[in-house]
Parts: sequence; C-alpha cells; structure tokens
Amino acid sequence: MEVLYERVAGLDIGKATLTVCVRTPGPRGRRAETRTFSTMTRSLQVMRDWLLECGVTIAAMESTSTYWKGAFYCLEEVMEVWLVNAAHIKAISRRKTDVKDAEWIAQLLECGLLRPSMVPPPDIRRLRMLTRYRVQLMGDRTREITRLELMLEDASIKLSSVAASLTSVSARAMLGALIDGERDPAVLADLAKTKMRRKIPALTEALTGHFDAGHAQLARSMLARISAVEAALAELNAVIAQAFQPWAHQLELLQTIPGVGEKVAQVIIAETGADMSRFPTPEHLASWAGVSPGTRESAGKRYPVRPPHGNKWLTAMLVEAAGSVGRMKGANYLSAQHARLTSRRGRARAQLAVGHSILVSAYWMLTRDEPYQDLGPEWLARRNDEAHARRLVAQLERLGHTVVLDPAA
Repeated sequence: MEVLYERVAGLDIGKATLTVCVRTPGPRGRRAETRTFSTMTRSLQVMRDWLLECGVTIAAMESTSTYWKGAFYCLEEVMEVWLVNAAHIKAISRRKTDVKDAEWIAQLLECGLLRPSMVPPPDIRRLRMLTRYRVQLMGDRTREITRLELMLEDASIKLSSVAASLTSVSARAMLGALIDGERDPAVLADLAKTKMRRKIPALTEALTGHFDAGHAQLARSMLARISAVEAALAELNAVIAQAFQPWAHQLELLQTIPGVGEKVAQVIIAETGADMSRFPTPEHLASWAGVSPGTRESAGKRYPVRPPHGNKWLTAMLVEAAGSVGRMKGANYLSAQHARLTSRRGRARAQLAVGHSILVSAYWMLTRDEPYQDLGPEWLARRNDEAHARRLVAQLERLGHTVVLDPAA
C-alpha cells in the first residue's frame, strides 16, 4: 500500500511498560526498530528524545484505559500524536504480543488506515477533570444516602417514606436526636420544620421502630461522611466556577436551552471543548456523544438497534436535562417532543431523543454564537398535520381525483 507518512511510531501501552515501533525509510525499503520503555516520566522523556532523533513526525497509540495519557502528553508538544480506538485496530488484526501490536499500529498509521480520536487541549482537559470529579462526588453522596436509608429500614425507621430527603433540615434534626438517644416518636416528629410539620402524624408512625446503639453508631458515621462529601462539593463548585470564567459567554448561551442549567452547560463545554469545528456536522457530534439513533440495515430493511457507545459523561447530563424538560409539560418544543415520544416509545427513548435535540441545538448555538430559539410546542403537531394532509391528497390523486385544498376560515 502507498505510504502516506514516512517516519512514524506505533505505541502499545501497558500500565508499567510501553513498546514503541519506529518505521522509517531505509536503503532496502521500510525499516522498523522496536524498543521497550518504562511508563515513568524520565523514561518517557528518553523515549521522546529517541523518536525525535529518528525524525518521527507522527505517532499513534491505543486508548488503553488511562495509561495512554502520560505518553500522549509527553509527545503532543513535539509532534503530531493520534489516539486511536483500540476496537478499530483489533477489528483489523488479532496479533497478541506487545511488539507485534506496536508494529501493526505503525504500519496502519503510515498507510493512513487509522482515524484519530478527539483529545482536547490542556485547558479543556482540566475542565473535564473537575466536572467528572464532581459527578463522582455526587455519586458518592447518593450511595452514602442509600446506605443510610437501608440501615434505617433495618431499624424499621420509615423516615424516607415520609420525608422528601434524608438530608433535609428536618430529617437531619430527627436523625441527630435518634443518634443522641431520643426514642420517643412524638418528640422526634415534633422536630419537623416548616412544611414538614403538616406530616407530624405520619412522621410519628414512621419514627416508631427499634433503633439501637449499633444503628446510632452507623448513622453517625454515615451522616459525617455525607457532610464531608457535601463540603467537598461546595469547595469544588467554587473551583469549577472560577475555571469556567473564560467560557462565561458560552455558558450563558447554553443556558437559554430549556432544561440546561449551569452544571449541564459546564459539562457540555468540558466534554466537547466548545469548539464545534472539530465535528463536521451535528450528526457527527451526536454520534460521538452516543445520543444518535443506532442504525442497522439489511436487504433494504431497517432494524431497531441500541445507540452507539459514546461519551458517557456527556450523555448522562443530556439525559438529566431531558428529564427536566419532561417536567415542563408542553411549555416549549422540547417538552412537546418529550411528551409525544414518551407516549409512543417510552420514557428512556424519549429522554435520549430530547438529549439529542439539546446537543444539536448546542452545536448550532456555539457555531453561530447565538441564543436558543424555541420553535414552540405546536410546531410538531403543525408539521404532522401538514404531512397527514399531503398523504391524504396523494391517496385521492392515485384514485383519479383532482384535489384542491381550501382551508377553513
């Protein structure tokens, strides 16, 4: 095959070592040299210097877990580096050893048979690190609250059946009293604040159980853990707000989309980089994110299939935004789309489709630097009515009739 890149390197990366194959022109055709390096920083610098001595201008590596990052960051400043999907390479070859893998990557690269993945610049990578850590902390908080609820169930304390949240002011006051030794359900229920006081009879029933010293010890530990995570989240949110200052205008634009709050807008920017020129069309962006419709066609027939794998961090936030839109009850185009699809395809598919619409809107808004323009809740119904009328006219014309539509006043 034709060689498109003369001096290339293929890297097969593991946790402790990486194997590098350099392919360059030689007197008798293409020459390959393979070396193995440690993944420690100094060894990576030695590897980089060797590649520069060989005149390598482009390198490729598999996206193996997070092990690729050290080598990628070391090389990106001095040459073009491609991060490629391991599944694409494995689909072409089933070679097993590290050396053969590195050689195979180098051969594919020099012939232009690889397709690079998107790796954002350092400032966007920092935003990703912050927003992803926030999601992980929120998950830690949710899991700890679930553990607390299960422990209370073990003590026959049904507080979560009455209180909207176990971390509300009223619920924490009751749990604190339980931990301190109070067992009288009436006294505990009387700690309810504001609107929760309307539920005192139900609270009295819910707080009747067999909460003992062992439960108290666990509850104290769990509440301390929840408070620590909440404090870490508050601190992290302040850091994130400061880090996103250069993208304040883009954040403001994105928050004009129904259902998109500050956190969702931050994740959209952190995951896409806010530079839509990386994606030729909004369909490319949706496919990369994992919210595009799956396609499987055979013999002219289309079959239902799951959406493609994509960016799980972005997909999760888009689905969350779609859930918020679904609670707006037909107030805008997106909520009308959610309602129509929920009745036909179910809530999960509706949320994914609305998430797709949100991302496509974000693509054009960031490309054109303009706010969201809502089509209105009637747009889908109006479009469907017009299409239905066209189908009926075509039916009558096939039967030999001439049809003239005269809209009613």
